[in-house]
Amino acid sequence: MRRWRRKYYDLFSTIYDRFVALHSSDKQGKLRSYLAEKTNAAQGDRVLDICTGTGSLLRCLTRRVKERGIVVGLDFSIGMLEVAKRKNRNLNSVYLIQAEASALPFKTNVFHAVTCSHAFYELRGETQDHCMEEVGRVLTLAGSFLIMEHDIPKNPVIRMLYYIRLMSMGASKAIQILRHEKAYLSGYFENVTSFKLPGGFSKIMVCREPLISDPPKA
Repeated sequence: MRRWRRKYYDLFSTIYDRFVALHSSDKQGKLRSYLAEKTNAAQGDRVLDICTGTGSLLRCLTRRVKERGIVVGLDFSIGMLEVAKRKNRNLNSVYLIQAEASALPFKTNVFHAVTCSHAFYELRGETQDHCMEEVGRVLTLAGSFLIMEHDIPKNPVIRMLYYIRLMSMGASKAIQILRHEKAYLSGYFENVTSFKLPGGFSKIMVCREPLISDPPKA
């Protein structure tokens, strides 16, 4: 199954940017710039973008950390990373790594912020729990985890298709989390806020102050 998912995203990488722009109504990438701003990352900071896909957020993050900072884009799909490499080839502060979001290959307390754009709810099964644990581990104690996701569609037909897509990707646990979103995230972070973005199709969840104790499972 994991090999099939990688192949799926390798192929999906060729149309991924157009798909996200259409669904989020963000053809100019303004929402990504807004997400990068909300990280509060400063010059010289280290920022990690998990499930980076084609790396559309990386350029926005480099504007925050400047030349002395480091921005890491991580994804398990080589197809996605190849597109990200071409897109960000002129950015010296960007590094791309192929790895699983549930097993981050980094030391503890090294990133000032971690981001995830339109990908968290596509993680399968317990992978989301492991991902949250790993994000909390690699963040500094004052660090933040920011998740930008499609909001649940209000139209019942589109909402059904949205759920079907999650189910088809084996992400049935995501539907559970969506119903108790803030409670789930609060199991890993002390301070969790959520707000909708212009256009009404996407939202950002800002998770600050990672908890050190073992978090409860959803």
